[in-house]
Amino acid sequence: MFTHKSFFVLFLSVLLAACATPATPTIAPPALMRIGVLPITDVVPFYIAEQQGYFLKQGLNIELVPAGSAAERDQMLLTGQIDGQLNDLVSTVLLNAQGPKIKIARVARIAFKNAPEYWILTPKDSPIKTARDLKGKEIAISQNSVIEYVTQRLLEREGLTAADIKTTNVPSIPTRLQLVQQNQVAAATLPDPLASLAILQGARIIVDDSKYTEYSMSVISFRTDVLAQRAGEVRKLLVAYDQAIADIRAKPDQFRNTLIERGRVPDQLKDHYQFPPFPDPAIPSKAQWDDVVKWATERGLVKSAVSYESSVDSGFVK
Repeated sequence: MFTHKSFFVLFLSVLLAACATPATPTIAPPALMRIGVLPITDVVPFYIAEQQGYFLKQGLNIELVPAGSAAERDQMLLTGQIDGQLNDLVSTVLLNAQGPKIKIARVARIAFKNAPEYWILTPKDSPIKTARDLKGKEIAISQNSVIEYVTQRLLEREGLTAADIKTTNVPSIPTRLQLVQQNQVAAATLPDPLASLAILQGARIIVDDSKYTEYSMSVISFRTDVLAQRAGEVRKLLVAYDQAIADIRAKPDQFRNTLIERGRVPDQLKDHYQFPPFPDPAIPSKAQWDDVVKWATERGLVKSAVSYESSVDSGFVK
């Protein structure tokens, strides 16, 4: 017979059991961090880190956000649609011209003595043989960008003056390639992999940045508020990124499909194109930064100097 006393004993037992078993705490998922990426070779380590699960192993929720152009990428950053990006020193200077908006945490790619990043090329049947032959000739570039900066610095090192260098603004990389292929410009400055395609098809190398490696680099940068408030997540992201770099160095063939797909390697190059070397963890030097600021100031792109300290963070390099 079920009495009031029995009910009380049962109730007490249930209550004690509930108290003895603590509720499993609810762990909030990590906050989303969005990284803007261009369709170029430099971003491939991010995709490998994603594929290998390295971001997840660090407890990160990373979304790689494709951008069709540097202008689109920078606009997404300015409007808060992305938290970080792969960009370069010129775009960082321009973004920070009115006050610090982003800071560089790491160098992504640089030119090596045996591995250029940018080439100044002429059509295969061009009479132009040397950089000095380009004096006053039309060179296709992307205006107010790292392409224009590198073009000017390489040609100056080859003996031309700023006044000798004539350029035409062709922002689209495929269009610049086409102009070289069709012999419609005296020269064009191209990055990989389309530069390698042009060379494979007969374009001539006038000069590339393997000769003057100090001018070329891409970087990983973040909004200043992200670095201030989420520094721990940025460090974890870079740990995952470094694991991907180690994989590329150890077993590049395993990731060739990612290189071909994410680096937008043309079909004609698929059997020839190899991973470029990626640098050890580093940040741009002050001399490199100051030279870009000097160039941007001389061109009237910035009205006053943008300081190294406000734009480069040394706290994320091992």
